[in-house]
Amino acid sequence: MQVHVKRRDIESDVAILHTNQKTIGFVPTMGALHQGHIALVKRALEENDTVIVSIFVNPTQFNNSEDLALYPRTLQSDIALLSEVSSDIIIFSPTAKEVYGNTMISTKYDFGGLENEMEGKYRLDHFNGVGTVLKHFFSIVNPTNAYFGEKDFQQLQIVKKLVAIENLSVNIIGCPIYRETSGLALSSRNKRLTEKQLKESPFIYDTLQAVKKDFGIKNVITLREWVSQQFEKNDTLSLEYFEIASVEDLKSAHKIEPDTKYRAFIAAFAGEVRLIDNIALN
Repeated sequence: MQVHVKRRDIESDVAILHTNQKTIGFVPTMGALHQGHIALVKRALEENDTVIVSIFVNPTQFNNSEDLALYPRTLQSDIALLSEVSSDIIIFSPTAKEVYGNTMISTKYDFGGLENEMEGKYRLDHFNGVGTVLKHFFSIVNPTNAYFGEKDFQQLQIVKKLVAIENLSVNIIGCPIYRETSGLALSSRNKRLTEKQLKESPFIYDTLQAVKKDFGIKNVITLREWVSQQFEKNDTLSLEYFEIASVEDLKSAHKIEPDTKYRAFIAAFAGEVRLIDNIALN
């Protein structure tokens, strides 16, 4: 297994791969890998000649310096986990300077309003940071296909928009949310949960499933009020937002329109740990 920390080394490998007309599958991560990441990697291995996994905690997408400082960094165990999947994976784990050079500044993007909904309301400049780092990685790795989990569904839509804005050739592939048997969506942040928080956190997915069951029977306002009431009764989790939104533009729904696909989204805190999840409604 190759592990590169220098930009020039990964670019050299990529150049050889393209010369030999090999397809490249790319899985960008911030490390602290779990089985959700591994599911993305396995799919990439099935669909491409070579897979590159980046492990990089991107400073420009954090609006909370404490969250950045506490984000788990487990490079050696990440490498070990990936080595169990395949010895042919190429890992790219650069420093911020290797990615950004001497100027670590986010590009200001207009994502057509996608950046202003949900996560964008609570995490200032978050998607500018996401777009900027992915533009750098897409330039370095020059992948055929890039794989993203649907847990971060808003991010997935943003990445697709980024590819259109920058006129990139990479194909963006969304993959289903990988869950614990309890229903809790896998996240690197789950490692920071206490035993009690971990036990209570599947409440988020249970709530989403209940919303899905009642979608089309109860109106949007009633569903929002119900979700808020459920979280008020929970002494472990606090609701940041709940939204029912159109898949296409992610705008908050006021009523259900025909021929429109919707998803329900939740962001909640378990202590200081922020968790997100979503579910397709129709």
